[in-house]
Amino acid sequence: MKNAAAVKNVAGILSAHSQNRLMVVVSAMGKTTNALERVHQLWYNNEDWSMALDEVYQFHQQLSNDLSLTTNPWQQHFSALMEKLSLPSNVPFDCSYDAVVSFGELFSSSILYSYLLHVGCAVQWLDARSIIRTDNRFRDARVDFSSCHVSVLHEWERGNAIGITQGFIGADAHGNTTTLGREGSDYSAAILAFLMNAKEVVIWKDVPGMMNADPRWFPEACTVSHISFHEAVELAYYGASVIHPKTIKPLQNLGIPLFIKSFEKPFDTGTLIHGDSDRDNAVYHLILKTSQALVSISPTDFSFIVEDNLRDIFEALSATGIRVRLMENSAISFSFVTDDDDRKLEELKKRLDGKFVMRLNRPVTLLTIRHWTPEILERYTHTREVLLEQRNRTSLRLVMRATLAEQVPQKS
Repeated sequence: MKNAAAVKNVAGILSAHSQNRLMVVVSAMGKTTNALERVHQLWYNNEDWSMALDEVYQFHQQLSNDLSLTTNPWQQHFSALMEKLSLPSNVPFDCSYDAVVSFGELFSSSILYSYLLHVGCAVQWLDARSIIRTDNRFRDARVDFSSCHVSVLHEWERGNAIGITQGFIGADAHGNTTTLGREGSDYSAAILAFLMNAKEVVIWKDVPGMMNADPRWFPEACTVSHISFHEAVELAYYGASVIHPKTIKPLQNLGIPLFIKSFEKPFDTGTLIHGDSDRDNAVYHLILKTSQALVSISPTDFSFIVEDNLRDIFEALSATGIRVRLMENSAISFSFVTDDDDRKLEELKKRLDGKFVMRLNRPVTLLTIRHWTPEILERYTHTREVLLEQRNRTSLRLVMRATLAEQVPQKS
């Protein structure tokens, strides 16, 4: 949801499915997450954040005005955010990040709730943090399904209201707000579907369904009508951005089908993700990850990269929250590709200092071709400098020197 028309569109979609019991999971509106990241960065650095936050306020206030809302419960959440920002941060960066950025979903779900009440819908607002329990790995929290508060969902199911809740957020055992990773609302929907044993999950996007490539980079991209759970997991692992990487597992465990449909064309068929894998190889997929860094780590004593060294390296990677997208091992070097994030890479270097030397090659681009052929490989790489290549029968992965168009700064 990015504007008043989109919010009204949600009401139309819900009315078309009014025969079903519905739980609606809401992402932040427009570019709110990016804007709150900026607010958090300024606040954490003890810089003036007031103008950046005022832009967030004005956006949501204008949206409320455009929807003619007479009650604005989102402003209560805004007041809570102001109260938090009035105090200095006394917790690590990632913890305070989750505490601030999570307000985007609280704002959006409250506005949708208010609008649906305004047009006469029976709705109930639920705080996802009262349902979804996670560990304290902030910005990429792991869900503890055994500790999730299913009783909250059972209480909601006893009524007749549409449920409105937030994606992306949960809470740890101490009540601290956590987030599930960017684009985590898809995963939130899958978690709730699993906890309720839902009939199906529908993810509404501004694209016609899952496409075999990002049309911003590959204009010839086409919509895929069916893929299997297995194929969707592979694509998400390689970085396909349509769905969160963890979305599939809870659904596959219970065989809950997942539909990806267009917000703008809700009656089009979109993409169905289910258990049938017969047509997975009917179309190739291109996954392009820009703003990447190729990192090479070598022992300072010129020793082999063996189990002890790998243990130390992976412990450092885990501690810094670095996501490895591709890795390769040689006799005296371990190389991997990750997001080109200055803060995390600098922290990794400090953790490895003294025992390892770390070298960076950036910016690079990671291209994955799923169900590749020699002709497809030639078509997309014939003018590119390839730094590293991995291939098997179904997937080809290439680390390439970034073009000027691909050199987009990576946010921390």
